[in-house]
Amino acid sequence: MNAPEPRIADPYVLNERDERGVVTLTLNRPQQFNALSEEMLSALQSELEAVAGDAGARVVVIAGKGKAFCPGHDLKQMKSKPSVDYYRQLFAQCAKLMMTIQHLPQPVIARVHGIATAAGCQLVAMCDLAVASSDARFAVSGINVGLFCSTPGVALSRNVGRKQAFEMLVTGDFIDAATAQARGLVNRVVSPDQLDAEVDRLAASIVAKPRVAIAMGKELFYRQIETGIDAAYQLAGQTMACNMIDDAAQEGVQAFMEKRKPTWAL
Repeated sequence: MNAPEPRIADPYVLNERDERGVVTLTLNRPQQFNALSEEMLSALQSELEAVAGDAGARVVVIAGKGKAFCPGHDLKQMKSKPSVDYYRQLFAQCAKLMMTIQHLPQPVIARVHGIATAAGCQLVAMCDLAVASSDARFAVSGINVGLFCSTPGVALSRNVGRKQAFEMLVTGDFIDAATAQARGLVNRVVSPDQLDAEVDRLAASIVAKPRVAIAMGKELFYRQIETGIDAAYQLAGQTMACNMIDDAAQEGVQAFMEKRKPTWAL
């Protein structure tokens, strides 16, 4: 009698893609609330790297399966390996993932429900856009276990005001979705039953625009933010000049002058 085949573990990240090129990457460890374990970080990194080189992928949505978006790192896994070298490697792995999101040519939308805490809140902050359910809650709560959320603080402080970011970091207190929107951490807040529809509306608005202009604009957006204003204007001028000679912009301007809708090769 043949032995039963071993059960294949569910993937850490589910990958779905629609006909428009909207790629949804869903964190798939609901029992752990989608914690960013080493395995989850590696799986999401691989998926993002694959999308980066895919010209047919237009928008990326990062979501979480189950009751929560993401609670941050897997603390049980971290506690089991008390080594400075291990922790440095883990946080470097996480930082690489976060920067991959920023360097991706496609806009990345966080679809947030439940909790997004610590590195999970960092993940929301590093996505280019975020749509949250009205019942979502956010915190950088490491300080509650004696760990200042230093790396999440890098992303948080680039999204919300300094004093608001620091208050969240030193108190570990939760903020609700409406507060997160008011502070600039998320773009839109909708009722839970409207979350998917709102994410789809935002993605559709982006997909309707020329891919090359979106990719060029995203790269410039982050480069200019991290530089002085003089250099930022130089970078922006160079980017706009290159964008202007692209077929998409030429068609767009011509259509505007002719008072018609542009016809783009999206």
